[in-house]
Amino acid sequence: MRVIFYLFILFMIVAVLYMAVALLNKSGNTYEPYSKEDALGLPAMTIPEDNPLTAEKVALGRKLFMDRRLSQNNTISCAMCHVPEQGFVVNEIATAVGLEGRTHKRNAPTIFNVGYYKHLFHDGREFSLENQIIGPLLAENEMGNPSIGFVIEKINSFPDYQGLFEQAFDGQKANLERVNLAIASYERTMVSGNSRFDQWYFGKNEKALNERELNGFRLFSGKANCISCHTVNKESALFTDQSFHNTGAGWSRNNKVLSSLVKKEISKQTFPVSLAPGITVEVANDHFDKASETPKNDVGRFEVTSNPDDSWLYKTPSLRNIKLTAPYMHDGSLRTLESVVDFYNVGGEDNPYKDQRMVPLGLTQEEKADLVAFMNALTGSNVKRLEKEAREAYFEAPVP
Repeated sequence: MRVIFYLFILFMIVAVLYMAVALLNKSGNTYEPYSKEDALGLPAMTIPEDNPLTAEKVALGRKLFMDRRLSQNNTISCAMCHVPEQGFVVNEIATAVGLEGRTHKRNAPTIFNVGYYKHLFHDGREFSLENQIIGPLLAENEMGNPSIGFVIEKINSFPDYQGLFEQAFDGQKANLERVNLAIASYERTMVSGNSRFDQWYFGKNEKALNERELNGFRLFSGKANCISCHTVNKESALFTDQSFHNTGAGWSRNNKVLSSLVKKEISKQTFPVSLAPGITVEVANDHFDKASETPKNDVGRFEVTSNPDDSWLYKTPSLRNIKLTAPYMHDGSLRTLESVVDFYNVGGEDNPYKDQRMVPLGLTQEEKADLVAFMNALTGSNVKRLEKEAREAYFEAPVP
């Protein structure tokens, strides 16, 4: 009898443990959207208590992110400005283009590692991924919807969304809050670390970087002083101080005083335009002048705070995956990393509000090449997988 009693107790313990694991799986607490290897070199991410990551929510968010039907005329998705195969930006154009070709005054930033940021958008006007999506959904020059209700009604009418919100949100139907929660959950899975730099610096693999790249890091953290804003800590490296700085680029354009580097860029006779993967044509620059609208004034963080001291300040971007995310600067005015290094080497563009750290660096041509080589070593090891996963979003209904 005693043996049977102990077997019964053991059975009950196993049953309780099984139920606990099942409950954890159901609640999403055991869901791991990325591996420890993917996050090498990155800090722990803070996940909001009211929006825990679950597999169902992430899958729904990815579908919403890729769905062109969420725009007013069914043509523009989040992925049209954050193209998976182009570093989740658009490599061909300086500033974003939205509904019916309406232009935006700023460059589309990448969503790699966006879950770590304290401020969103170049001017830092938003503070959480859950709130960030509302602006692009309603902006006339982005997705152009007349109202949030219009978007929710569309989603509810699509057969391929039936039951998805209920699965992700305990039986609750689609609404604005749940659209935000789902897309934010997907964006938090865009973790991309484990670059060759990470393998060398944090993984202690001495062979991960070559001598040119090592010298580039020495310049980055020494003579060039890039590290003062693109920070690297002992435990992790976001390559951004999450603050705002005036380098002069925004001031120059806003005051119609183009820098010598920008003049050099726009003086080129042609501009490369990618028509399809592997197919690029050279288009005459004057074609763009005739077709493009005049860029709107842009005074950076001042537009958020109304503080004159914040004029032409823009958020420090992370340098992770920087090789993939051209063109550069908040206005996309510099097309290559070489031109970016040239810009900082001359101390940016002088103006009354310029950051005091912007001084001429005196880098030689070889040193500039080493610095670019180092930045090219910041590409995450899982980029191709994240691209592939984005394109696996399933749509039953055809896009009109």
